[in-house]
Amino acid sequence: MTFMPCPKPKHRRRVPKQKDITRITNKARDEVLKRAEGKCERCGRTRAYAFEISHLVQASHGGSGSNPDNLVLLCGPSVNTGTCHNFADYTRAGREWRMQKKIELEAYYAQ
Repeated sequence: MTFMPCPKPKHRRRVPKQKDITRITNKARDEVLKRAEGKCERCGRTRAYAFEISHLVQASHGGSGSNPDNLVLLCGPSVNTGTCHNFADYTRAGREWRMQKKIELEAYYAQ
């Protein structure tokens, strides 16, 4: 007796998966890197252990990764205390900064 698997469908999903919506696209990544000019967009550092692209509206809340007005370049990593990515993700002041930056970037891209 041989196993006959069911053939895979040859169509795309009607509704994209959450991970596909929030994944940072190469086009958006290039735009953010060009806009930031190699500096942290919060503190202006040009040298850090790591630079990370962060969602302003968190991916868990449906923040798009293909929209450059939802992404910023921050010094990181996010798990290290004292970095801008940690500040933006884990403090109240950081969440307020993210919302202000989102408004600023929406105005920048509306031009």
